[in-house]
Amino acid sequence: MSKRRVGGIVFSLLFACLILSSLFFAQEDHAVYVRKNYTKYEHSIPMRDGVRLFTAVYVPNDQTQKYPILMFRTPYSVFPYGANNYKKQLGPSKHFDLEGYIFVFQDVRGRLMSEGHFVNMTPHRAVKTDNSHIDESSDTYDTIEWCIKNIPNNNGRVGQWGISYPGFYTAAGMIDSHPNLKAVSPQAPIADWFWDDFHHHGAFFLPHAFNFLSVFGKPRPEPTTEFPDRFHHGTPDGYKFFLELGPLKNADERYFKGEIEFWNKIVEHPNYDDFWKARNILPHLKNITCAVMTVGGWYDAEDLYGPLNIYRHTETNNPGIVNILIMGPWAHGHWNFTDGQKLGNIDFGFKTSHYYQEHIQLPFFNYYLKGKGNHNLPEAYVFETGANRWRAFDTWPPKVEDQNFYCHERGRLAFHEPSTQEDVYDEYISDPAKPVPYSEETAIGMTQAYMTDDQRFAARRPDVLAYQTEILAEDLTLAGPVTAELWVSTSGTASDWIVKLIDVYPDDLRLDFPWFRPPLESGDKGLEGYHKMVRSEVMRGRFRNSYENPEPFEPNTPTKVSLKLQDICHTFKRGHRLQIQIQSTWFPLVDRNPQKYIPNIFKAEEKDFIKSTQRVYRSKAHPTHINIGVLKK
Repeated sequence: MSKRRVGGIVFSLLFACLILSSLFFAQEDHAVYVRKNYTKYEHSIPMRDGVRLFTAVYVPNDQTQKYPILMFRTPYSVFPYGANNYKKQLGPSKHFDLEGYIFVFQDVRGRLMSEGHFVNMTPHRAVKTDNSHIDESSDTYDTIEWCIKNIPNNNGRVGQWGISYPGFYTAAGMIDSHPNLKAVSPQAPIADWFWDDFHHHGAFFLPHAFNFLSVFGKPRPEPTTEFPDRFHHGTPDGYKFFLELGPLKNADERYFKGEIEFWNKIVEHPNYDDFWKARNILPHLKNITCAVMTVGGWYDAEDLYGPLNIYRHTETNNPGIVNILIMGPWAHGHWNFTDGQKLGNIDFGFKTSHYYQEHIQLPFFNYYLKGKGNHNLPEAYVFETGANRWRAFDTWPPKVEDQNFYCHERGRLAFHEPSTQEDVYDEYISDPAKPVPYSEETAIGMTQAYMTDDQRFAARRPDVLAYQTEILAEDLTLAGPVTAELWVSTSGTASDWIVKLIDVYPDDLRLDFPWFRPPLESGDKGLEGYHKMVRSEVMRGRFRNSYENPEPFEPNTPTKVSLKLQDICHTFKRGHRLQIQIQSTWFPLVDRNPQKYIPNIFKAEEKDFIKSTQRVYRSKAHPTHINIGVLKK
């Protein structure tokens, strides 16, 4: 090895060490700041039914002014426990610690050190006639009431925030708002577990549910400061692990042994019945009087349905309140945990999280809890991916022109409808024994960056259909909901349908359009020919007409399947193409459909899994297409 090469390696290692050291000391410096400037107290706060919830309170040492309360309720632990053990950061970002707030952290009912029985996605009780009628709204109300009366030097204003499951508790806490609750921010909130996290249009997100519940779902008979140990798969390869697991019933027989209560509930309730409906918070988002800022990420693999729909239902059910939607180019919680410049292979051009923390999140709470600054946020402040810029809208979704993109022969996607009278189609064999991987990465679960992954590997498989437009001569900005209107058939009686919306980047050599070579932007370097996923979704075909009452397919019969994908705000740049991919397996992200109708897939046997011939129709009578709104400049 040359001296230059060795020197370069040594310099790179030294540089990396300096960066890591600076980050470490920055964290340590802030931890010292928190310790010097705040005093921690621990309380057991009584709820109206007598159950006491463990709560940690951090109060500024400076008593020359009064401070608002910022609350965080969680099922994941308020660690570290002990009045002398401090968190290294208290607020959603370090800016809050420097600004000065009273920070309240609470273990929710039945978790870690709080008393009571824990219920996943606690059903809301709209009518409470006595003190035994409790839910997360009442527990939040009672906690605020206690804090206002018992924490010295508070200014009478309370805010609440939380990401993911704590985002659900934040959304639940704003229902029937306490008079002192002035500002809330549900971030990546769960809204309904038949669409968030564990199910998408009835399809089961296997590794996410299995890996989460194998730890979180373990019983907690007594209050404890210890979180359960993680599950050990014995391999880093999730595709291998879950394929060798076989039918879903083996999960309990081999590993859970009846111990995971919520897994058992999922098995018992394969359809959208009263069990799931009771855990849907959306119909209950009423009587909200505080300012609301809902935050989500366009690439949130866990909770994208939640923020979009909590914003919509809050807007519909509470006219006149301040209700803001923030959507950035982030994976789950990345707006608080990373600088937000990159996700996987995609560079968004600048540190989007830093901008959000300093110019959106902190000013929102400062204005409503401290009366500081101005409220100048638009109704919807969303990041336009592809163009990599923030956009302000008066409403979400914004005003757009509906546009259909139709599937045609030879893998073409075009604006015009098919004219072919004959019922033509494309077909593939879907084999549950050899399902299409959801990613090229080797991972035991759902990777955070899969929603921006290169999809060329999938397009090359014989069991994936791809349709794409001609090269775009002008930028094409699409915004709002996306719906795939599929006309399909299967030789079996059951099937899943997966649709992916993809941005195809230009190749190095433009032999198909040699006179038009738009320069690659800095963030696109190294991505020539990249097939970037913009949005994707799955529907378990049995639910195509009803989530409550599933039904089989009639073999080899053209059938309409309407698949709603989540919203987007994305610009397909000139020189790019728009592509859709259609497939029937997406493993192990989604469990395998037997492709033979079984009333409860969670109880299917190995013999039930069969190959099927899948057809996608593209005729005048059965025009498969995707509908999206075009945003005019």
